[in-house]
Amino acid sequence: MEPGGGGAGPLPANNKARGGAAPPGKGRDLGRPPRKDSEGYSESPDLEFEYADTDKWAAELSELYSYTEGPEFLLNRKCFEEDFRIHVRDKKWTELDKKQHRTHAMRLLDGLEVTARERRLRVARAILYVAQGTFGECSSEAEVQAWMRYNIFLLLEVGTFNALVELLNMEIDNSAACSSAVRKPAISLADSTDLRVLLNIMYLIVETVRQEAEGDKAEWKSMRQTFRAELGAPLYNNEPFSVMLFGMVTKFCSGHAPHFPMKKVLLLLWKTVLCTLGGFEELQSMKAEKREVLGLPPLPEDSIKVIRNMRAASPPASASDLIEQQQKRGRREHKALIKQDNLDAFNERDPYKADDSREEEEENDDDNSLEGETFPLERDEVMPPPTQHPPSDRITCPKGLPWAPKVREKDIEMFLESSRSKFIGYTLGSDTNTVVGLPRPIHESIRTLKQHKYTSIAEVQVHMEDEYLRSPLSGGEEEVEQVPAEILYQGLLPSLPQYMIALLKILLAAAPTSKAKTDSINILADVLPEEMPTTVLQSMKLGVDVNRHKEIIVKAISAVLLLLLKHFKLNHIYQFEYMAQHLVFANCIPLILKFFNQNIMSYITAKNSISVLDYPYCVVHELPELTAESLEAGDNNQFCWRNLFSCINLLRILNKLTKWKHSRTMMLVVFKSAPILKRALKVKQAMMQLYVLKLLKVQTKYLGRQWRKSNMKTMSAIYQKVRHRLNDDWAYGNDLDARPWDFQAEECALRASIERFNSRRYDRAHSNPDFLPVDNCLQSVLGQRVELPEDFQVNYDLWLEREVFSRPISWEELLQ
Repeated sequence: MEPGGGGAGPLPANNKARGGAAPPGKGRDLGRPPRKDSEGYSESPDLEFEYADTDKWAAELSELYSYTEGPEFLLNRKCFEEDFRIHVRDKKWTELDKKQHRTHAMRLLDGLEVTARERRLRVARAILYVAQGTFGECSSEAEVQAWMRYNIFLLLEVGTFNALVELLNMEIDNSAACSSAVRKPAISLADSTDLRVLLNIMYLIVETVRQEAEGDKAEWKSMRQTFRAELGAPLYNNEPFSVMLFGMVTKFCSGHAPHFPMKKVLLLLWKTVLCTLGGFEELQSMKAEKREVLGLPPLPEDSIKVIRNMRAASPPASASDLIEQQQKRGRREHKALIKQDNLDAFNERDPYKADDSREEEEENDDDNSLEGETFPLERDEVMPPPTQHPPSDRITCPKGLPWAPKVREKDIEMFLESSRSKFIGYTLGSDTNTVVGLPRPIHESIRTLKQHKYTSIAEVQVHMEDEYLRSPLSGGEEEVEQVPAEILYQGLLPSLPQYMIALLKILLAAAPTSKAKTDSINILADVLPEEMPTTVLQSMKLGVDVNRHKEIIVKAISAVLLLLLKHFKLNHIYQFEYMAQHLVFANCIPLILKFFNQNIMSYITAKNSISVLDYPYCVVHELPELTAESLEAGDNNQFCWRNLFSCINLLRILNKLTKWKHSRTMMLVVFKSAPILKRALKVKQAMMQLYVLKLLKVQTKYLGRQWRKSNMKTMSAIYQKVRHRLNDDWAYGNDLDARPWDFQAEECALRASIERFNSRRYDRAHSNPDFLPVDNCLQSVLGQRVELPEDFQVNYDLWLEREVFSRPISWEELLQ
């Protein structure tokens, strides 16, 4: 029996359904019933995915537009050309020189200041056409992208972005549009036209200026630095631009502005945060610099490089998988058992592919059945012959584990405490140097632990914060460096809980596992057309568009949350803890687990895209006639980049929330995350597997002996891939931390520390009056000018009569 098939009978139908031409895993057949989660782990191939801050530039541009917006490309062109012909009759835009380009750009910018709304929209569309690369005069996608880059730097130079921010502010406060949208029973694309045009231009500017290219001029590089600084500075209503966008998100979620095009807002928010704070590689270098400033030793390795060099492990088989294999092999069950017994020898040969041979058998069965061989099972072998695997496919046995082990100061203290109480019967608190009376092996253990001791930036920051609180007067004034992350945190702080709740609400609405409920928010305002589709083809196209729209929203939210968590953690640990705690309070952990409680392989290989409608392809080439077959075919990619990116981001967020937090780890156990996470191991991508294994590692001690016994392959993968803490008894339930204490106290203590930090550093209005400077000089107090209200000045005589002359005052008593 083939995994996913139903015995010998359906094989010919399966062959026909797959089409024979596409290799397994490359194309999706809609007619074929979806495979159960427990079936056929081995059919998933290794995914050639490279994690980065964003996808390729062209892909990021195309995701800005929904397919429903397609007709607007020509409308933008028409608005531009009508205006352009009035001023320049005999030339195209691409034939003008820089001075003429600049003159026309300034003219367009002036047009944004007219009061007539329709006229302003037409000018905004003309500017959008310029930002889109004046595609009507280009013959290839590369040419469109080159002109787009040139035009956007031109628009930035003449001050377009600041003008657009003012218009966006006006649209956000447009109460007429908000109240009309609230009253409408069904909101469509037409309700958000003005906002969409503005957000499109701003997104194109941020996304293009953010990226460096080889041919960039020196002036463009300086413009990029200035733009980044301005975008992160509190120049817009005394707050950074990101905070304005967060305000749009909360206004949308509160129901006051249901017409806001949320996908575009979230994409712009993500790219703004990425542009102002920096991406993951920049973050790594900032971390190394900060460690150097604090006098800490350098990082043991570059985690980005280590993860890139990792290989995916073969996922463990489920119980139903094993039963199917036993039925399939029949007489050869004994051989399979021998293979399991000789696992050590097999691991020596290739430690990352512990159960490869069984998987290869199944893949071979699959290939042979496609070719129509009569007896595909006859040549199955426990160890496949070397001819099937050229030397290039095999990796050499790694010399060691990928990660250097780490030990915290707290771990060394705990080890010494237990050793002293065991051998001597006394303890010395936090003294990690005195080893008198302890046996020699303990001395060696302590030396090894200290050799791998790792002090994180967070530990130093917590210690410094304790010092400030312990001695507020002698500690001196803290110098807070106004880096972009600090400025953003100050802007987000007053309403950060609301921002987190709003993002998670939208994430819940966009998750594929969510059911459509009447009380859930409508995130499809900027994808649904005015007139609903009438033909099957239009319905299919809209279906693809809606699914794609949701996927892009998940991608943007997951990226924003991860970037903020990582940057806040680097800037100050309590900023990170404040954000993380509000995510936990807003049920982020069960929400992410709910997201993964689906057929994750189907989600990652989903084909919700129509490549001929993607920008810039759709504006350069003539569109072929769409058919149901071309819509079903999707692209030929092995996986969907954005969905795999989203999954990895969500796993990383889950790791960030639960690391070193026993109360949150218990939430993973209570919500039965282990089987959900184990299913995610089917995706053969090293980075995703690493973060799944990390989440499984933190909870293994709570899952019981039976779980560990029946999941030895997973335990082995954790050992091979996840960093070791030398005295962390993660694989056994012996640790004191594994006992179910009342974890409420842990969260309360953390919350109290966060509140103390926020009030000390940011809450100047409610500072302790005893610590505020006092002016005792009578001259300066009397010399202060006091602004008196107008009504008081008019009725001053009455006040004087009532409050001064009419009241008897005993001056002797007062002066004593």
